[in-house]
Amino acid sequence: MIDGLLLVGAAVAAFVGFNIGGSSTGVAFGPAVGSRTISKLGAAALFTGFAFLGGWTVGRNVIQTMGGEIVPASYFTPGASIGVLFFVGLALLISNLFGVPASTSMTAVGSIAGLGIASESLNWPVMGRIVSWWLLAPIIAFWLCGVIGRYLYPHLEAWFAVDASVGAVFTIDQSGLLPRPRAAPGTSRREAVGGVLVIVIGCYMAFSAGASNAANAVAPLVGSGQLSISIGIILAAAAIGIGSFTIARRTLNTVGNDLTDLPLLAALIVEVVSASLITFLSSIGIPASLAVSATMCIVGLGWGRASRTVRLSDMATAAIDGETSPNTSMNALASNGGQSDGSQSVANIGEEEPGELMASDLFNPKATARVITLWILTPTISAIASYLLFRFVV
Repeated sequence: MIDGLLLVGAAVAAFVGFNIGGSSTGVAFGPAVGSRTISKLGAAALFTGFAFLGGWTVGRNVIQTMGGEIVPASYFTPGASIGVLFFVGLALLISNLFGVPASTSMTAVGSIAGLGIASESLNWPVMGRIVSWWLLAPIIAFWLCGVIGRYLYPHLEAWFAVDASVGAVFTIDQSGLLPRPRAAPGTSRREAVGGVLVIVIGCYMAFSAGASNAANAVAPLVGSGQLSISIGIILAAAAIGIGSFTIARRTLNTVGNDLTDLPLLAALIVEVVSASLITFLSSIGIPASLAVSATMCIVGLGWGRASRTVRLSDMATAAIDGETSPNTSMNALASNGGQSDGSQSVANIGEEEPGELMASDLFNPKATARVITLWILTPTISAIASYLLFRFVV
């Protein structure tokens, strides 16, 4: 019977890992794919490798934490472990089918919290601290990138002066014994260096995702003693890799293209800010949401760039008078994919002339609303379903 439950538990854990790969690959490499720096296939390969590395190293500590701190490890019976993982995977599958990168940490914690409430074993102080940061972190991510987009982005753009070439930034040279990446024809040295930085930071984010999310897939099974940590990490990494090569294509499109027009410089900003925020949250022991931080960085940067033609005083006057906000089309520096040739000065806020990109090109409210709605629904579905199972069935 235990062997049968172990097989079922491993299958459910693989199902969760599959959906983790589908969700987190888009968050880590969406900016790189959206800026045409790397292909979806290349993004999946790099994400799989670095996610495994993160799980094998730092992820061991995270697995131990998730397996016994929110709810005591003794409550992770074989049946309870399967139930928790099933609802995590179900909620993530719903999110991935909508093409939205869900927060795996929020969904996993929600499922464990449902078990804890039903069994009256939930550590409420720990949950309160985690939820407080869940509310604060997206706000910090949005406003950090919003300020950068509104006040600093054009100056950084003129300073770096990275012209966006047509087509891919890199190509694969297969003339030798081993395939090698090379700068594509028309790619400048600065653009190539920027592309390398985007990929390197994406790999770092994949490492962080593996360190955190491997626990979300197998922590209950490891906590209950059904799997060793090493076997659990291998199982999680393999399932994450399958998800990266398959269902992740939808979230790569959402993060890289649907939320905002994302040139190379914007991709660098998003990845640096979100990776730094994830590092900070991990350092203080909070289950970090890579999906929330990275995507809110994209939303904030797009909003900040789109709002440059409006002064704060004009916004306040329009709000008081109940009038429609002034024209929020983007300035001429945003044309040509958001890249500047560095030959023109940066206009002051509120003085820019309308350019080729409108606000809707930089900030898509409908896509943003869809993302936020799914973020709320996925952990809610996971927590409620888990509670009902362990309260009335198990």
